[in-house]
Amino acid sequence: MDITLQQCFIAVHDHDLALAFYRDVLGLEVRNDVRFEGMRWLSVGPPNQPDVTIVLEPPLADPGASDADKQAMAELLAKGLLRGVIFQTDDVDKTFEHIRAAGGEVLQEPIDQPYGVRDCAFRDPSGNMLRFNQRAA
Repeated sequence: MDITLQQCFIAVHDHDLALAFYRDVLGLEVRNDVRFEGMRWLSVGPPNQPDVTIVLEPPLADPGASDADKQAMAELLAKGLLRGVIFQTDDVDKTFEHIRAAGGEVLQEPIDQPYGVRDCAFRDPSGNMLRFNQRAA
């Protein structure tokens, strides 16, 4: 069996803010921008990985969800309790400085982890934690 990652999903509260961060700061390319039933999905991905897509979706992308459930998801997102993704980079210190200079909210400065990576962490404009790691030399 051969399994590969095609898509993952990140909840965002404001697609325009998310677009500015993921496209303009992280350098991901926009693959799709879809609006349906009052909701919006943006698909972005690394230019060097055309088969991997991150879908930036509403906090609860279900038109049949109750208002209470939508509110609960929005509150979890606002608290930063929803998970994000881990990106790999060839220079975590340079990546860190680039994102910090662009106004990224720092959660962790670059450090060497005991499990073999050097990494750092930020929050995106919606509060999701994004980690950036570099394999140890």
